[in-house]
Amino acid sequence: MYINKGRLYILSAPSGTGKTTICGEILKTVSNLKVSVSFTTRSPRAGERNDIDYTFVSVGEFKERLAAGEFIEWAEVHGNYYGTSIKRIEEIQNEGSDILLDIDTHGAKQIRARHIDAIYIFILPPSLKTLRERLYKRNLDDEKTINRRLDKAKDEISESLYYDYIIVNNNLSEAVDGLKSIILSSRLKADCLNTGWYEAEFGI
Repeated sequence: MYINKGRLYILSAPSGTGKTTICGEILKTVSNLKVSVSFTTRSPRAGERNDIDYTFVSVGEFKERLAAGEFIEWAEVHGNYYGTSIKRIEEIQNEGSDILLDIDTHGAKQIRARHIDAIYIFILPPSLKTLRERLYKRNLDDEKTINRRLDKAKDEISESLYYDYIIVNNNLSEAVDGLKSIILSSRLKADCLNTGWYEAEFGI
């Protein structure tokens, strides 16, 4: 009734910062907030469901969609392609829902270059030392891989200055509250109101 069109929230962070956990928590606590299911050419992992976790397509189909301009952003990672559908973003926005888009700084750059209206949020670790400790605790990578992730993190963190908001994830609940406050306060901005309702109720 009140909301006109959903907003797009771009969320980026270095690997190991806790972005995925924060996204999961915020989706539980904020209503009318959705994620866009991305397309990928990689094979499904155990437990992943098509059109829920990702839309799994062949390399040929992905390239056809890319040539047709269907992706708002895309990337090739470790030989696999990933892309976010413009159509899916627009469908969610037009139904009045906000979208939380979890992408890297490269994807955020692509969207920014298109001059698409979005709110950019970057999640920072308290320090590189803390980030290294978190990566070690995951026990997923060897020393060489961790060092590579840290080098990439430095490059990504340098891009954080181009974002609208920065949240330092030193405490999970506080980081979730910070993201929640950004989303809820943005919904109160005047340009979010349905102009038809505004005119019908107040005659202006």
